[in-house]
Amino acid sequence: MTAIVRTLVSDLIRPDGRESRIALRHDGADVSYGALHATCQAFARSLLALKLTRGERVAVYLDKRIETVVGMFGAAAAGLVFVPVNPLLKGEQVGHILRDCNVRVLVTSDDRLALLKPTLEACEDLRHVVVVGGEAESIAGLDVIAWSDSVAPSSAPLLPHRNVDVDLAAIFYTSGSTGKPKGVMLSNRNIVTGATSVSSYLENHRDDRLLAALPLSFDAGFSQLTTAFHVGACSVLHNYFLPRDAVKALVNERITGLTAVPPLWFQLIQQAWPESIAEHLRYIANTGGRMPRTTLDALRARLPKTKPFLMYGLTEAFRSTYLPPDEVDQRPDSIGKAIPNAEILVLRDDGSPCAPREHGELVHRGALVGMGYWNDAAKTAERYKPLPGRESGFVIPEMAVFSGDTVYADEDGFLYFVGRRDEMIKTSGYRVSPTEIEEVIYRTGLVAEVAALGVQHDQFGHAIVLVAIAAADSGADEASIRAACQKALPAYMVPKHIDLRTGALPRNPNGKIDRKLLADEFRDLYSEAASA
Repeated sequence: MTAIVRTLVSDLIRPDGRESRIALRHDGADVSYGALHATCQAFARSLLALKLTRGERVAVYLDKRIETVVGMFGAAAAGLVFVPVNPLLKGEQVGHILRDCNVRVLVTSDDRLALLKPTLEACEDLRHVVVVGGEAESIAGLDVIAWSDSVAPSSAPLLPHRNVDVDLAAIFYTSGSTGKPKGVMLSNRNIVTGATSVSSYLENHRDDRLLAALPLSFDAGFSQLTTAFHVGACSVLHNYFLPRDAVKALVNERITGLTAVPPLWFQLIQQAWPESIAEHLRYIANTGGRMPRTTLDALRARLPKTKPFLMYGLTEAFRSTYLPPDEVDQRPDSIGKAIPNAEILVLRDDGSPCAPREHGELVHRGALVGMGYWNDAAKTAERYKPLPGRESGFVIPEMAVFSGDTVYADEDGFLYFVGRRDEMIKTSGYRVSPTEIEEVIYRTGLVAEVAALGVQHDQFGHAIVLVAIAAADSGADEASIRAACQKALPAYMVPKHIDLRTGALPRNPNGKIDRKLLADEFRDLYSEAASA
C-alpha cells in the first residue's frame, strides 16, 4: 500500500523517517521535511474548506520561495491541480493562463496582485486569491485570503479528494508555434516517474544539495524539487539576478548538483569560479537546448572532476534523453539515449523506423507521456498520437508524443538533434510562440505588419528578430517598438534585433507572410563571420 501511495505527487514530501532533514532552503532559512509536510497539509485543508471539487485548478504566481512550493504541493495534497505560472510573465500572459484552464484559486504576492487587478476582471472562473505578504486588500467579486490564515495549524483531519496515479496533477504552460501558450497536462504518474527516472541516472542521494536556479514553472526547474524530494535531499531555492549571484550560491550553499540552460551556462563561464566549487559540485546538467561546444569545454576545464550530463526533454513528456558523462568525450554533440522507463523512436512520416543516420521525427513512448493539452483537442491530436506498429491484438491504442523535432541516431543508437519542424523560437531555455509576440506588437498600433523570427545564436539558442512595417502616421521607430515590447512582454521575449521597413513584408503563394524567406535573410546575423 505504501508503494502505491507514493506514486502521488504530494507524497514526495512524506516526512516518515526524515522529519528533521532539510527539504528546502531559501534566503538563509531552512525548512525540514516534517515542517514542509505539515504546512502543505494545512494549506490543503484551507483549499478543501473552499468547497473546491476534485481536479479544480490552483495557480501559483510567485518567485521561488517556500510559499511557492507549499502552494503547489498543498494543492496536490488536497486532490486539486496546481498550475505554476512563470514569475517573469506579465499581466496579459498571466490572464491568459488563468482564463484558459479556468483557475479557481490564485496564490500570489501583494505586489504582483496589484499589477494583475486589471486582468483579473476578465477571469470569470476565479473565486479566491491567497495573498503572500502585506495586507490582503479586498477585490470586488473575489474572496481575498491572507497566506497566514491559509496555513494556520489545525488538528482537524485532512480529507482530500480521492486521487490515483493517473489523475491530473499539474498543468505546465508552454508556447506552441502559433497562438498563445498551451497547457500541458501531467499526471501524478508522469511527475513521480520522472523524478524516479532522473534521480536514478543523476545518482541523486539524501546528502545532495540541488540549486533550483531555473523557474519552477519550467519542467526542468520543477524537477529540481521532485528529484531532491524523491531521495530526501535538499533543494536550495535561488532567484538569481546576476550570474555572479548564482556562482556565490554554489559556493555558499555547497551545491552538489546544478541544472541550467545554455544561456545561463554561457553567463556563468564569464564569472570567476572559486576553486572550492570543484570540491562539492558533483554534477552539472544541461537542458533547454544544445550547449555550444565552447561553453561545454570551458565548463569541463574549470570542473575536471564534475560530471556533465547533457539532456533533452519536452514538457509534453517531461524528459526524454540524456548523455552519460563517460560518453561526452566521444560524442559531445549527442543528446544521448532514452532515460530510464522511456523509449525514444526515430520515425519517418509513414511511421516506419529510420535507418541509422537517417533524419526522422523524435517520438517518445512510456510512462512519462503526458495527458495532452488542456481544452485543446486539435493541438493534442497533432502531438499525441497512437503509436504505429503495435500488434493487432491490442484494442486500446498506446499514445506517444510526436515531438516535431528532427533527429537521427548513429549506429550505436545515440541520438543527435537536427532541428525543429515548426517555427517555434527556443530562446534562453524557453519556447516562445512568434504569434504571441506579434499579437502584443499589433495591439500597440505602432505597426501595420510584423513577423517574429528565431535566428540561431550561440548564447541564447535563438535570438528573437522582429521585422515590421510601421503603421501610417504612427511615428513608430525602433526605440518606441522596443519600449512597447519591454512594457508588455517578459524580458526573454523582447526582440534582440528590430528591423523596421517600408512597403510590405514578403508573401508566399498562399498570401501569408513568407517567414522562411525572412529567416533566410537573417540566418547569419549572429554568426561568427557576421560579427567579426
